[in-house]
Parts: sequence; C-alpha cells; structure tokens
Amino acid sequence: MIACLGRFVPENDVESRAENDDVSTICKSLGLKGSIDFGVGATNGSADKDFGGMYSYKPLAVIRPSGADDVAVVIKAAHLQSNLTVAARGNGHSINGQAMADRGLVIDMGSTGDSHFEIVKVKGSTYLDVSGGALWEDVLKRCVEDFGLAPRSWTDYLRLTVGGTLSNAGVSGQAFRYGPQISNVAHRQPELFFNVLGGLGQFGIITRARVLLQSAPDKVRWIRLVYAEFDEFTRDAELLVSLKEERESFDYVEGFVFVNSDDTVNGWPSVPLDPAQVFDPAHLPQTAGSVLYCLEVALHYNNSDPRSAVDAVVDRLLERLGFVSKLNFPVDVSYVDFLLRVKLVEEHARANGMWDSPHPWLNMFVSKSNLAEFNRAVFNEILKDGINGPMLVYPLLRSKWDDRTSVMVPEEEIFYLVALLRFPPPHEDGASIKKLVDQNRGIVQYCKDRGFDFKLFFPHYKSEEEWKCHFGDRWTRFRDSKKAFDPKHILAPGQKIFSRISNEP
Repeated sequence: MIACLGRFVPENDVESRAENDDVSTICKSLGLKGSIDFGVGATNGSADKDFGGMYSYKPLAVIRPSGADDVAVVIKAAHLQSNLTVAARGNGHSINGQAMADRGLVIDMGSTGDSHFEIVKVKGSTYLDVSGGALWEDVLKRCVEDFGLAPRSWTDYLRLTVGGTLSNAGVSGQAFRYGPQISNVAHRQPELFFNVLGGLGQFGIITRARVLLQSAPDKVRWIRLVYAEFDEFTRDAELLVSLKEERESFDYVEGFVFVNSDDTVNGWPSVPLDPAQVFDPAHLPQTAGSVLYCLEVALHYNNSDPRSAVDAVVDRLLERLGFVSKLNFPVDVSYVDFLLRVKLVEEHARANGMWDSPHPWLNMFVSKSNLAEFNRAVFNEILKDGINGPMLVYPLLRSKWDDRTSVMVPEEEIFYLVALLRFPPPHEDGASIKKLVDQNRGIVQYCKDRGFDFKLFFPHYKSEEEWKCHFGDRWTRFRDSKKAFDPKHILAPGQKIFSRISNEP
C-alpha cells in the first residue's frame, strides 16, 4: 500500500504515463472496494472545480470509496507520504475551492451515498443512521415516503451531502426552533465529534451520521409577506423566532430583500408564489424606498387537519404582524415539494446557463445590533439595484447553537444570516466576476471597519492572521485540535487554514 501511494506523486512524465496505465494495480494494492481515477481520468472529471467556479485545482487522483473502510485506508496511507493531502468532496457545492486538493487526493463521498440507511430508536427518540455521502434530497424522500418521518432541520438547497453540511453547520428557516443541522445529530466520542461539526473538514471525514427525526407533516401553508420598512420587517421576524412553543409561531421563518421595481429577477415579480398571483405596487406606501423586504413563513399541517383550523392558526399569527396590507402571497404545497422548492430554481438556472457560471457568493452572520446599519449601507446603497439573485436575511438564535462545535457565530442572542447569492449572466467575463468578488470584500471590510459583531459563514481566508481573527479566543482550541486529530495537516487543504507538514526530516 505504501509503495503504491508513493507513486501518486510522479517525478516525470514517463512515470506519470506509466501510472495512468496502472490504475487497476494501484486500486488492487490499496485493497479498496471502490475505485480510483488517476491522471487524465482525475482531471477530466469535476473534482478540479466547484459550484463557485472561480478556482480550479487538479488532483492527482479521485477516489470513489465504497464506504468508511476505504476512506480510512486512503487517509492512513496519505499520512505515511511526504506531502500528500486529502479532501472530501460531497456534491461540489463549495464556493472557493474548499473541497479541492491541489495535486492531492479527492475522495468523492457521493459513491457512498447508498452505503447505509437505517432507522434506529435510542432512549425513546428516533434517528436515521445514514452515510455521510447521502444527499439530503434522497434522505427526505426515503424518510417521508417509507417511514412518514423527517429530519427536523434542513438547508434551503437539498442536493448537498449529509457530511458536507455537517462540516459547515446546515442552516435554514427551521434553525430558529431546532438549531442548525449540527445541533440535531447524536454522538459517541464528544471531543472529536464536536470538533468535526462545523470543522470545515479539518479533523476528519464524516462517513456516517445519526440524525434526529420527527413525524413528517403532509402539507405546508407557505406565505410571503411584503414590508416597506426595515424595522417593521425585523421586528416581526424577531417576534416569530422568539416565540417558544409550536403553534405559537410558524414552523419556518426566513426573509429576503428585493428591489422596488418591476425587474423580473430582482424586483416585484420575484415575490409571488403562484403564477396567478400579482404583485400590485399600488399597495405600497409612498414612503417605500429603493428596496423592500419579504418575510417568508410556513406552517406545517396534515391532511386530516380541517382547513378551517389551519386558516385560524394562520390568521391568528398574521394578525400580530405589520406587513403591507394586500401584499400577502399564500400557497399550499406538499411538505416534500416545499423542502425541494430550490430545485425549481436550479432547473431554471441550468436551462439558462447560470448554474454553471461562476458564483461569487457571500454568506455572513451579522448581529442584531449591527443589522440596521448594514441595511442602510449595503442593501440600500451598495446593492440597491439587486444582485441578480436572492439577498437572504433572517434571524437565528444563538442559544440553539452549541459552543462546543467549531462554528463561529456572533455573540448576541439574535443574529441574522445574510446571504448574497449572486447568479451572474452566463459567459460573464473574468473582470466582471472580479468586480463582484471585490464588492463582497468591500462589504466585509466595511463590517470590520465599523466594528460589527459578525462572522463569515463558509469562511474563506488566505492568511493565518485572518483565521485567527475569525476564531478569536477559540483559535488555540481549533489549532490544538488540528494537532491532535490531523497532526500532519493532511485533510481539507482547500480551506487554506493549515499547510501540509512534510514527513521528511
């Protein structure tokens, strides 16, 4: 095994060509049940790029393991080499090359997606034991259709792997009640477990997870409510996420900013949920500014629930809110269709070529006390014409996050997810993409200069000093955990946090 992996680093073209002809020998020598694409096979695939489309690093090989044993064999073998690195790749939805390994090994976890799926009972609670390479979309369908169950916490987009989202956090409109996905999994080895959750792949590769389940509802009343004033929008959003009991609030709370115009992508037409619904700007107050705000909420219910009872709950909740009268857009959909709502966006983006274009996205957590200024400076000035994609903004509760994990969030109890999900037009030139990246950096720098309590979500930094600033007083713990669980700095090189430590004297 060691000799074969030694050959993963060719010294010349002749050796490289020889290795291209020797993939089966390498695979057999490693004892893997899965497969390896080496040389041309590795660089012709998708492992040298990601959804962000702004970075490209060619791996030496792509390993498609059959399960956890194969993953362990590859990592142990890489540990014995002088400078080999290993990156786990889920569905490649990273933005800044985080799941790549420049001249290293990429483990395509998607090949393990069907390796494990089991419903288990533990101390009266129901869990799903599932492969880290499984897509959340497949988890949803199998759990609901076969068992009438579902995980409690989701991401908006479900074509992501279980291990991928647990390595970051896993956030959506249910997180105010149940916490992020990393707050809804069980553990056995607390020290490693909590480091791995939100650990950006630095401490281990998640090959299997135990996810907490609950009964799945049949239907969802999905509603969008329009606001002209930012303080009214945030007041109502914070009210809804602060209500403690189910049925005192909605089951899902998110929000977004949109442009006060008829722009089909950035403006009024982006709000209605049904083609029959029309956004009539005549209902807006004269004080409305260049941007508007939409509170997006949803209530779960079952087919056995009388419609009048569902209407009564919704009406009672809406009565407490100060949205613009008559700019209220409800629709009833199945629970599965609601959770797969972004799939329609993906299909549209693929059809017009925007899915495969670069995506200079920016994701942040911003504290409640700084959000009003952020709104004035960023949404109402820098981004007042829109970004050709969603500008998400919705509140989360710090008490639903576990400080033992590796995720960094603001200090205040209420903080907001801000996600600038840009979809540039197809074939946008490099200079235009760079301007958008620079604009993102300018927004981050503004937050720094103003002393905001904020953290990047899916952080991407290029220097140790920036990473130290990101982790603050938890940097030492993060660094020491890396030393304990990955002392040679083999894992997740694309995060650019640590450099590989050579085995050579």
